[in-house]
Amino acid sequence: MTKINDNPAKRVMITGANRGIGLELTRQSAAMGYEVIACCRTPMEATELMALALENELVSILGLDVRVERDIKPIAAGFGRRLDLLVCNAGVLGGRGGLQDPEQDSHNIEDTLMTNVGGVFFTARHFLPHLLAGSEERGDAPGRLAIISSQMGSSTRCGSNAIMYRASKAAATNLARSLAVELADHNIAVGAYHPGWVQTEMGGKEAAVTPADSAGGLLRRFAALSMETSGVFEDYTGVAIPF
Repeated sequence: MTKINDNPAKRVMITGANRGIGLELTRQSAAMGYEVIACCRTPMEATELMALALENELVSILGLDVRVERDIKPIAAGFGRRLDLLVCNAGVLGGRGGLQDPEQDSHNIEDTLMTNVGGVFFTARHFLPHLLAGSEERGDAPGRLAIISSQMGSSTRCGSNAIMYRASKAAATNLARSLAVELADHNIAVGAYHPGWVQTEMGGKEAAVTPADSAGGLLRRFAALSMETSGVFEDYTGVAIPF
């Protein structure tokens, strides 16, 4: 498997690491020898992640609700470690229907937007200093920022199902591109990624891609992310997605 870059002893932070793609990204990153800070809202309920952390000393768990900036700010301020890669993976799908879907209520819409968009923004904002810290192994080069989006957020591939989820992922991709511009002067590369239609709780059993294949492909794409490709929107195999 392609390494995140050519240097050893990397530190990766992954949000939404308690299940699905985030859990598999955590598992594979640790198997590659990277220190992983696995974030989730309620660690005591994350039984699979807790078991993984007990099995592998490279995995540590951090309670982090990406929706709540007043909680993220002090946690990030006291973090005290550099980051080589920050993966904003936390995401929810609050309703699967369109305009008349009763699931698309105020609570679900707020949760969807605050998790999938606000959560990316707040996480990037407050952990930016740790990406900028660099590392001795990397010659003080800054870390990278990867945002898990979806092809469902592509305006050229729009549909009528999961309408607010689609809107949130369009916003997340737009945010990734804006951050790529803003952080260019800091040499922080930013990418947005579609993980595929994955066999997770969100994707369903009929999905085409296993979590293992998705996570492996995503890690290879993170490894290829550079200032030359910053702002990219592509899937887990490296195919560009129209925005």
